[in-house]
Amino acid sequence: MPNLEHPAYPAADLLRLESLVPCRESQVSTLLSIFGERQQFSFPSIFIYGHTSSGKTYVMQTLLTTLQLPHVFVNCVEYFTSRLLLEEILIQLQSCSSGTEQTSPVHCDTLNDFVRLFKQAVASRELQDQTLYIVLDRAEQLREMEANILPAFLRLQELTDRNVTVVLLSEIVWELFRPNTGCFEPFTMYFPDYSIGHLQKILSQNHPSEYSADFYAAYINILLGVFYMVCRDLKELRHLAALNFAKYCEPVVRGEANERDTRKLWKNIEPHLKKAMQTVYLREISSSQWERLQHDGGEPGQLKGLSAHTHVELPYYSKFLLIAAYLASYNPVRTDKRFFLKHHGKIRKTNFMKKHEKTSNHLLGPKPFPLDRLLAILYSIVDNRVAPTANIFSQITSLVTLQLLSTVGQNDQLDGPRYKCTVSLDFIRAIAR
Repeated sequence: MPNLEHPAYPAADLLRLESLVPCRESQVSTLLSIFGERQQFSFPSIFIYGHTSSGKTYVMQTLLTTLQLPHVFVNCVEYFTSRLLLEEILIQLQSCSSGTEQTSPVHCDTLNDFVRLFKQAVASRELQDQTLYIVLDRAEQLREMEANILPAFLRLQELTDRNVTVVLLSEIVWELFRPNTGCFEPFTMYFPDYSIGHLQKILSQNHPSEYSADFYAAYINILLGVFYMVCRDLKELRHLAALNFAKYCEPVVRGEANERDTRKLWKNIEPHLKKAMQTVYLREISSSQWERLQHDGGEPGQLKGLSAHTHVELPYYSKFLLIAAYLASYNPVRTDKRFFLKHHGKIRKTNFMKKHEKTSNHLLGPKPFPLDRLLAILYSIVDNRVAPTANIFSQITSLVTLQLLSTVGQNDQLDGPRYKCTVSLDFIRAIAR
């Protein structure tokens, strides 16, 4: 028995919609109840929120496209100003009403112009007889626009006197949207995260045709057993599944095992999944490079130059300033003489020094240092003579702006500014290399 039933839509379309949105049948059923029939006035505004990769955008696009409902879909990150956003809605609306792509430009400077042009665009007979849906993806960007944009979209049905419903998709809750002056409250709807059973069902649908569905489902079960505790993102898991499936199939391809030898397949894929755990979300290497690394049996850290750290381009002296700042943050002041002077004399290792050197300074975090100490270390690690010019001081300010250094304390201290290095050891190794 199908889970989606609605008298206003054909059963074949609902059955196809159910197959396209697995594990989201309850949310789609609620949306269909809110939408009602095509000619009925729906709720003026709907606010849908949930974590990233919980199916909000995909469900809305699939629902409106499958049921052939007139709609406008706009990403607020792409159209980041109110003028761009309003003009894009009008352009899509004109192409929706005429059935062809709209090429003529639309100029809309104010909200009053938008309401007037919106009424003209909806004047066609097709759009007057059914509800028009305006979907604004990444709607949290509306908070950065003019103060009247969000309240106007929430009651656009009232302003235009047309059968229109605005759907806002966001990753944050409605309480962070609500203006201080008050506004029309939308119907709020929450998309929960996919459970491990939902992820198993969704990912298993992508099995290759040359292998059985049970074989691919067993692989997805192994993959989720490794990655589910650290990654719930459906897109990332789908990427990992496609990336490591060839390695999982190697014993079957070589004839060393069949599809039912789960233990042997697990022993083959386990070390490679542990390597893949180091690159979750990071994308430090491309898919082709990862496959080549698996084939050669190397470690992810062996691919020098692929880390995002090495892509930071800094001026010549900024690199030395950053290295000097790292040394000043993680080395005690008493060790400067031993490390940076050629004729430092005899250093006695007292019990006090031994007791404190048992704890790694990397575990204690970076320590603040004054500007004169930074410059003193810089002069000692650079081969040629460096003059304390304005160029050097401007590069220190640039490192603070890039958040590679941070300022500690107040700016009006009599003893000069103090800084702290905020980058990791791997970053410094990449710079020093």
